[in-house]
Amino acid sequence: MKIIAIKIKNYRLFESLEIKDMPAFCVVIGANGTGKSTLFDIFGFLRDALKNNIRQALQVRGGFKEVVTRGKEQENIEIELKFRMQILETERLVTYVLVIGQENKRPVIKREILRYKRGEYGSPYHFLDFKRGKGYAIINEENFEQTDEELEREEQQLESQDILAIKGLGQFQRFKAASAFRSLIENWHVSDFHISEARGSKDALYAEHLSPTGDNMAVVSQYIYQEHPEIFQQILDKMREKVPGISQVEAKETEDGRIVLKFQDRAFKDPFSDRYVSDGTMKMFAYLILLFDPKPHPLLCVEEPENQLYPTLLQELAEEFAIYAQQGGQVFVSTHSPDFLNAVPLKSIFWLIKEQGITKIYKASDQEVLRNLVEAGDLPGYLWNQGWFEGVAP
Repeated sequence: MKIIAIKIKNYRLFESLEIKDMPAFCVVIGANGTGKSTLFDIFGFLRDALKNNIRQALQVRGGFKEVVTRGKEQENIEIELKFRMQILETERLVTYVLVIGQENKRPVIKREILRYKRGEYGSPYHFLDFKRGKGYAIINEENFEQTDEELEREEQQLESQDILAIKGLGQFQRFKAASAFRSLIENWHVSDFHISEARGSKDALYAEHLSPTGDNMAVVSQYIYQEHPEIFQQILDKMREKVPGISQVEAKETEDGRIVLKFQDRAFKDPFSDRYVSDGTMKMFAYLILLFDPKPHPLLCVEEPENQLYPTLLQELAEEFAIYAQQGGQVFVSTHSPDFLNAVPLKSIFWLIKEQGITKIYKASDQEVLRNLVEAGDLPGYLWNQGWFEGVAP
């Protein structure tokens, strides 16, 4: 699945924001406070809402009044995603629409729609359509021989008006589109990596995927080493290429049943624990675990990967993200690094500008001047530093 367009209305700085033709590898730049984190938070918000409900997803962000755009408190928050999804071996354009309002000081899902075209022609058909917790879903959507009128609707009443329909219906396989979209959101990875949480020994609990904060990195390393040794070897080979001196990484179990990462430096006889390893080494190892996950995430969101990393590593990291996207994933990255941006194709670069408190977005490849300069041999990062991305500077 690939997100190809997103439309946001009244979500914090985004009074009305639309991004079209989104590439698999998408890099966002902009001055502090223009909304890079807010853009990524859209994905985190949907994931939190699916895990819990809309009310809780809003609460952790300060509540509806803190999330809705200032001056628009009486209006709705609207999120629309368009993505391509395989349905019966055919790739189809699917649209998900979510409209959130507030009534009697409580958040309410006013509308939730999942639609796509069944045939080459005609209008998109609503396979899920709910208003205020009540609606329907189609249960025989995969039968493309039937007309739209012959599709079977199943009426549903949700427990509450703040629960996503895709949460309740997505757990049932008879609702194919809802189930597939729920699975997509559940497997998004929105990174909030903290090196301090990644260090030290951890309880030897089972974990297949790196957590957003990276606090289970040692446990996931052990899992990959034991269950996917060939992938762990790839990660180790990449570490040797990118981090001078590192020859081995192990996830060791301590006497009290905890797991700790051990790094071997060629200059020393014995390996040492991760508390003595540089921040950059820890962060690069975390990114490699993420990028070489045996069951890759359909979407990665990573903010400012350049922090703690040596500039020469950033080009290689950008190339690793691009490879991940080429292999079927989708990657969103925000950055302040010209070195990172130099390794990114112009078609993947977007920049944010805030005007009178409201954010607008621009696509670099839509600008003729930038296209001509890059075609002449200039690099995007240097052009950004020299002020060619109009309005991007504070």
